[in-house]
Order: sequence, then structure tokens, then C-alpha cells
Amino acid sequence: MDTTSNAIGDILVVDDNIDFQTIAAKMAELTRCRATAARSVGEARSLMAQSNYDCMLIDINLPDGNGFDLIDDIDLAANGHIAIVTGQPSVDTAMRAVRSPAIEYLAKPVPDSDMLYLLQRAHARAAEREPGSHRLEGMVGTSARMQELFAQIRRVAPLDVSVFITGESGTGKELVARAIHERSGRDGRFVAVNCGAVTPDLLGSQLFGHERGAFTGALQTHAGFFEQAEGGTLFLDEITEMPPTLQVYLLRVLESRSLTRVGGQRDIPVDVRVVVATNRNPEQAVKSGSLRADLYYRLMEFPLHVPALSERRDDIPVLAKHFLARLNSRYRTTKTFSADALRRWSESIWPGNVRELRHAVQRAYILCDGGCISPVAAPKMRAREEDDGSVRFHVGMTFQDVEREMLLKTLASCGYNKRQAARTLGITAKTIYNRLSLYRELGLITDEQLDTPDSGD
Repeated sequence: MDTTSNAIGDILVVDDNIDFQTIAAKMAELTRCRATAARSVGEARSLMAQSNYDCMLIDINLPDGNGFDLIDDIDLAANGHIAIVTGQPSVDTAMRAVRSPAIEYLAKPVPDSDMLYLLQRAHARAAEREPGSHRLEGMVGTSARMQELFAQIRRVAPLDVSVFITGESGTGKELVARAIHERSGRDGRFVAVNCGAVTPDLLGSQLFGHERGAFTGALQTHAGFFEQAEGGTLFLDEITEMPPTLQVYLLRVLESRSLTRVGGQRDIPVDVRVVVATNRNPEQAVKSGSLRADLYYRLMEFPLHVPALSERRDDIPVLAKHFLARLNSRYRTTKTFSADALRRWSESIWPGNVRELRHAVQRAYILCDGGCISPVAAPKMRAREEDDGSVRFHVGMTFQDVEREMLLKTLASCGYNKRQAARTLGITAKTIYNRLSLYRELGLITDEQLDTPDSGD
């Protein structure tokens, strides 16, 4: 829970039990939430028509109907967490809750820990909706680069234009695409497809569908991803991996807003918003022929770039706390980071971007025996190597990062001969030993790397 936020979470309590309403309202105050009560299905429907809520607590047995009847009326995209709360739990109602969009099924009296968990999630959702919030649909960032990205997503999401997302692997391009969909107001599904993960022979059928008998093994008609995303958003990840022949057909579908299934004859109208992404430079992909220029310009109606973690280093502590909070919420624990651990992680290189940081937090969580995560070894620093053996630096890297990249890469190129590397860099061998000792203390290299004996000159 973000206690620094001024956001107020809105809670709807649908229950004719006054005592439960009172308890829920008092606990809501503790978590910066505001509780609104409804005593019947009719009253709840009236309130839901006027406002959206960050959390809904719904009783099953109400004076004028069943709480389950309300769930079908709820706009799941506009509202937050839903919990069925009942004083008469049964196998039948529990099974119905599992099959419904209700995320929680709680029996009265509801444990304080479960109630606080729901209310804290409601407050967190309210904080996401604040202008300038450091959260947006699962993404976290206080840096200027991420705040700019959040603002662009909010601006383009309601518009019916194609979006082209670029960024390195692990930066969260699919999260950006999902955020665009969630804020688009579209009623259809969000369907994600990795164009590089489907064999070229099957990708056309998977995307556009096929008729029965269209090819060997086509035993029945199949609606492709475009039709599955009708009224929603289709996210095509790694668009540069799509075969050129399919790129031609994709362009035709985008222009005509209709498709013909493989082996079919009739045009099928489609209303789908297309968002694509790549971890490559799209201009270079056009030059190399892996991305058609006409498709590129059609998709590039609104470009978005997701910054690498090296470009948003200030977000590392915030992200680490966010991932730890998710683990604490899932396993009902209260582990924290020590200030020294967060400082050391902020000084580390994260080659896998946010994905690698998330995995590191998970490893630290598992290995932590107590309640506080002390300084832990960050992943080994790995230089970003080009084909010619050079090292690529990014705007936003500190001088310490640049020095470390260059020193470790030079050592590797010299076979870890420290004297030779010192001559190459124009420094003393003692300086290299001192730097390596510091890197080992920070967990950036192993003991073996520090103690590698010099080979003969």
C-alpha cells in the first residue's frame, strides 16, 4: 500500500447487515478508503450506474434478490476487485463464485487480514488513477521517462489509432499494450500474439482463421486471433518476425477492416485495434527487408518507446519494493528491503531490464530467512557486446556504470590479464585490483573473476 498517496479508494458494500457495513466503513478509513453502502440489489444497481468503485463487497442473500445477479451488471474494466461475502457459505455458492468474475469468496466473519488485503488493493487502484501517479495498469515508475510514457498512454488509449511500441526485451512492452487496451473503452478482449513464437506456416491460420478443409488437418472451421479480438485489441509482439507475405495481408486487413479466412471466400468485417511491438530498431528492420515499409508507416500512427532500466535508474528501488509487495500480498508476509540492499541494487547493471529485476527480487525473497532482506548479490554485470567487440553505452548511465562496463569488457578481451588490461586502459594494475575488489563487494563479480591469475605477457 502506498501511504504517501492522497488518493481515496471507493468501496461499495452491498449488504443489508448494518453491523457488517459499520465494520467495513471503519476499516476503510484505516486504509484511506471511502465506503458506500447499499442494502439491496436495486440500490446497488442505482449506485453502480452513477459511479465506478475500486472494490465491491457483495453479499449473496439480499432482500430483493441474489448478489450474484449484480456481477453480470458490473463493468469489469471500469471497476476494481470484486468479493462475494456471505454468512451462509456453501459448496454450491463457492463453485458459482469460482465460475464467475468474482475474485474472492469470503465467509463471515471476514478475517481482518483478508479485509485489509482487499481495501489496500482498492487504495492502490485509486492511486493508479491519480494524475502523475507512479503506477499505471501494472506498470511502476517515478522517473521522468516513465511519467512521460504514462501521459502518452493516457492520451492515445481512447483514440482508434494503431500504436507501434519499441523497447528492449524485458522492458514491459506487453504491459504497455495492455494499459492501452484497459484505457481504450473497448468491450472486446485483449489478445496477445508473439509472431516469433508461431511457425510461419501456421501464423496465417492463427491470425486470420481458416475454413474446414482449407489444408491437411483443418478438420473444422477456426476463428483466428483477429476474430477473437473483435471489439477489442490485438497485440502483435515481435512484428518484424512476421513473414513478408503475411505482412502484405495484414496491411490489407488494416486498410479494409475485413479479412478472408484461409480457404474461405467471403469477407468478414473486423473491428480490432492493432498494437504492435518489436525489440529491434524498426527503421533498420525496414532497411533489411524484415519489415515492409508500407506496413511500417501504416502501423506507426503513434510510436511509443519503453525505456530500458538503464534509462530509468531512479525507478529501481520503487520497482523492487513493488515486486516485493506483490510477493508479500500473495504469501501474506511482511518482508522488507534494507536501505543498503536497495542502494546496492540501484548501483547494479540489469541486462535483463525489469524482467531480470523482478526475478532477482523473487530470488532474494526466497533466500531471506527473516523479515528484512539484507544486501544480496545482484546479477553479474554483463557488457552489451556488438558484433565488432565494442561496448554500447546508453544515455542515462552514470560514469561509474560506464567505467565498470569498459573495465570488465577490456579485461575479458585481454583474457583477464590484469597487467595487460591496465596498459590498454592507461592505468595501473593496482587500480584494476582496487576496482575489482569493490565490484566483488557489491556483488557484481564473483570471487573467481577477482582471483583469476594473470596469464603470461
